[in-house]
Amino acid sequence: MSRYLIFILAYCLGAIPFAYLAGSYKGIDVRRHGSGNIGTTNAFRLLGVKLGIMVLLGDFLKGALSAFLGLWAFGPWGGIIGGLLAMAGHSWNPLFGFRPSGKGVAAGFGIITVLMPKVTLIAISVFVLVVWITRYVSMGSVTGALTVLIMVFVFPQPFAYRVFAVVAVFAVLVLHRSNFKRVLQGTEHKFGTKK
Repeated sequence: MSRYLIFILAYCLGAIPFAYLAGSYKGIDVRRHGSGNIGTTNAFRLLGVKLGIMVLLGDFLKGALSAFLGLWAFGPWGGIIGGLLAMAGHSWNPLFGFRPSGKGVAAGFGIITVLMPKVTLIAISVFVLVVWITRYVSMGSVTGALTVLIMVFVFPQPFAYRVFAVVAVFAVLVLHRSNFKRVLQGTEHKFGTKK
């Protein structure tokens, strides 16, 4: 029974709002500025590079640790359940009324780094390339996620990891709907520019 507490821990880890905490340190409520998300991109935009990097590491590590604990306790299926719970805790945070509060991309990269490191290298390369070309972090996130979905079927992977890729990528696409609209309208914030 005690092993199942890992899944509760994974959800709680995912719910740690690193961007909100970092913003509070500077007297900024990240939910009320920028995109309003408690994710890494909004942290970089509002809080600067140093705190942005700390938020990135925090979000990455909570995904990685959740997947690792689930994998250690229950194998591949445990890894993806732990990872998905961390993403759910981040993206629909219980501390903020379960409203959509983050896109879960940094946590997602932490998860696949533990479960599928080869796929991670390819996905991050695609992410960086797309952001460099378009300067849209949202487009880099979406194409990086879609790359994961493709690569899990290109490389031999446990069935559990393929299930994770389908579910996680679907969630990323749904959570980026507003970004798609802003890109089409030409109002999406570009990386490296000030609002």
